[in-house]
Amino acid sequence: MPDPDALGPHAEGSMLQAPRRAIAALPDHLVSQIAAGEVVERPASVVKELLENAIDAGASRIDLRIEEGGVRRIAVIDDGCGIEPDQLSLALTRHATSKITSLAELERVGTLGFRGEALAAIASVARVRITSRVPGAESASLIDSENGTVQPAAGSQGTTVEVLDLYSATPARRKFLKAQGTETAHALDAFRRVAIAHPAIAFACQVDGRSVEHWPAARWQDRVGHALGEDIATRPIERSAGPIRLQGLAGVPTASRARADRQFFYVNGRFVRDKLLSHAVKQAYADVLHGDRHPAWCVFLWIDPAEVDANVHPAKIEVRFRDARAIHSFVFHAVREALRVGAGTDGVASTVRDPHGVMPIPGEVRALGVSDSVQPVWQARLPLQSAARESAGRWMQHASQPSNARTDARASNDQSMPALMDWLAPDGSSAARKAAAPDAPGQSNTAPRPDDELPPLGFAIGQVHGVYVLAQNAHGLVVVDMHAAHERIVYERLKAGLADQSVAMQPLLIAATFRADELDVRTAEEERDALLALGLELDVMSPTTLAVRAVPSALLDGDPVGLARSVLAELREHGASHLLAQRRESLLATMACHAAVRANQQLTLPQMNALLRDMETTAGADQCNHGRPTWVQLPMAELDRWFLRGR
Repeated sequence: MPDPDALGPHAEGSMLQAPRRAIAALPDHLVSQIAAGEVVERPASVVKELLENAIDAGASRIDLRIEEGGVRRIAVIDDGCGIEPDQLSLALTRHATSKITSLAELERVGTLGFRGEALAAIASVARVRITSRVPGAESASLIDSENGTVQPAAGSQGTTVEVLDLYSATPARRKFLKAQGTETAHALDAFRRVAIAHPAIAFACQVDGRSVEHWPAARWQDRVGHALGEDIATRPIERSAGPIRLQGLAGVPTASRARADRQFFYVNGRFVRDKLLSHAVKQAYADVLHGDRHPAWCVFLWIDPAEVDANVHPAKIEVRFRDARAIHSFVFHAVREALRVGAGTDGVASTVRDPHGVMPIPGEVRALGVSDSVQPVWQARLPLQSAARESAGRWMQHASQPSNARTDARASNDQSMPALMDWLAPDGSSAARKAAAPDAPGQSNTAPRPDDELPPLGFAIGQVHGVYVLAQNAHGLVVVDMHAAHERIVYERLKAGLADQSVAMQPLLIAATFRADELDVRTAEEERDALLALGLELDVMSPTTLAVRAVPSALLDGDPVGLARSVLAELREHGASHLLAQRRESLLATMACHAAVRANQQLTLPQMNALLRDMETTAGADQCNHGRPTWVQLPMAELDRWFLRGR
């Protein structure tokens, strides 16, 4: 309640003496204007609603025209099915729609629009003119929200919706709008978000008479790549589980940005801003991207409409899932799998896509069939025998030893070279073994190989200043940051070792008690097994008190109460805790950094080749633990350009 002293000397009396009013129904026009505050937040909101209506009408081409930031005029022209003349007046009526007719259809809504509020809300704060022509009609029909009459008009098949003088009926709302350029930018963002998800439709946009956007119908991969930017390298996401499918493109961590302006998530073709989904994608990047950088992604989730509720907010930009925990886990693992591939390969053996490149609808989703037998030629000819694996890993111990220790260990290391050479050679022949071994001065380091037999990162040819490894592959020259690459390999091995055994718990000598609310206590009771799996033991002492009995051994020096509160909060919000995993992985990353081979350490060719092979089979080896690249490809064309060859 406001402070009467702050409102003036007569405020208290006026508040106490305010006359009571009888409850009365609000006029329809005032109700529409109140609803418009949620639906028509700014001109970009109008653009979104009109574009979605055009898509629902089955349009194959949609044109958008904006004048003066959308305040003066917004027009959307489509070639869809049109509106019958006798239904035009209903189009401007609140809660009138052709999308649903029953609660059952609402619970399985498959269209972008369905509430029947958008046009009525827009008409309450602006002048709206709709010109529409259905197939076979002799002429189009026009309705103007100012008079509500329907009359014949000229027009081609489809519908044209014009919004004139936005907020003319509510001038106070205009004061909250930004500059014309800013509102235009927001409108263009809304245009792009809609266009990305519907590649089968051609889109065009004019701003103040100038053509600024032209998106012809194309494959969804091309449209998404255009939206993310040609400068951003991406990896495909393909994962399905029953009726749920996730597909899209995930920007590589090394192409991160300072702003989160290229992150798009769609549920059944509808752009959404959902904390659960965003959290899942960001968690997938957490292991390969650190700091305040933001990755780029465009992800499409196709799910049975009955399993998701789009009727959460009038703007239809929020959704709720029946099984939020399962969706979070599904998205997290799908994106993480796309990012965690070996160096030099995209990790996708085969995909099943629509022959026309059109985004599949939920009813036509097909499961991806990726055969385990599908391998690159080089991989099929390099059997990873256990002895060879051990030999390939010994270079790390050898490289991390002091120089005098390396001299003493050379004999034992040489004994493992034959097995290592067998592993590196496709056919295990002595000639291949000789080619992979260090040669005498003046001889070639590697024997010629057909390009289809070379591994993705090729074979090592030398080292630069003890920092970079140079290798030759089918495309040209590969430069590897050996410390960053080795750090990633050691880190992944430490994580694998931790995952193979249960988390070690350390009981506390004195239990740490803290006050908790009812939801935290209930979560501690219901998720006891999940907490124990994470290495955290909590006991309920009273309806408002929890006690921390044990914590993970690796986090013994931390704050047990703060740790417990954070884990419980994450369990409540997301259904799964990644916090402990993050802290453990941070510790492992520090250990890996100190254990990795250092600069100025000279490696032999077999050791360099072993590093390259480990990079190709280690998940996430394309970047180090800090999101920096571990290797760079210099193609032959680029090398030829440097030396002006062919000119």
